[in-house]
Amino acid sequence: MTDSPVAPRSERGGTEAPPRPGKGAGQPAAGKAPVSINKWKAGFFALLVVAVIAGVAWALVGSKLLVVRSVAVTGTRTVTKAEVSGAADVPLGTPLSKVDQGAVARRVETIRQVASAAVSKSWPDGLTITVTERVPVAAVRMAGGGYDLVDKTGVIVRWSRTRPATLPRLQAAVSGGRLAGDPGVTTATAVLGAAPRWLSSQVAAVSGSGPVTLRLRDGKTVVWGGADRASVKARELAILMRGPARYFDVSAPGTAITR
Repeated sequence: MTDSPVAPRSERGGTEAPPRPGKGAGQPAAGKAPVSINKWKAGFFALLVVAVIAGVAWALVGSKLLVVRSVAVTGTRTVTKAEVSGAADVPLGTPLSKVDQGAVARRVETIRQVASAAVSKSWPDGLTITVTERVPVAAVRMAGGGYDLVDKTGVIVRWSRTRPATLPRLQAAVSGGRLAGDPGVTTATAVLGAAPRWLSSQVAAVSGSGPVTLRLRDGKTVVWGGADRASVKARELAILMRGPARYFDVSAPGTAITR
């Protein structure tokens, strides 16, 4: 007879069961991916991010896709669009991402007739320049003839052979390039710029020395004073002008003088 294998007995006399394969027997734990696969995925995603960043950078800077192909100019009346585009100095083909909008606006604002400029990018390939031009509020008689038309800051907008009928004559002790830096001139032009339309349209002349004084077309005189509290002065003057007075001093609101 062939002897059958006999299971080993323990010291306590029992038969030992064969060992069961455990979690540490070379098999991966359930629900966990191999470490090598996780590393491969991490590397793949890292390369993908780098590729996306490189693609965006190339599109913004290096490619011919997102470059300036057109420059639109709006808001001009006396200044030509060509003059604005020339001052902006943004060559076609410049990457749109490299355009410094503030620098472009400052270059356009060097044009004397331009009060301010705003620059915006119109993706993918356009640039828009919006111009606000200076508006004359008074005319200054020149010694050599003609008139300098100045805006509310005293800057000369342009020269005119005759005084426009809609602009008052500004009486100033200075002329030419010194107009913008003269305190009396800048105060007088600021008053005209802040005055309501019903009043500014009646002004025939304005004095830029001492308290700002307005000479109206009907012969009335208004001592306005400084450029402060314009709305209060205008309301008081509108009420006072309903009477027969020909002289009005509203330089100190609340204590107006008439005669």
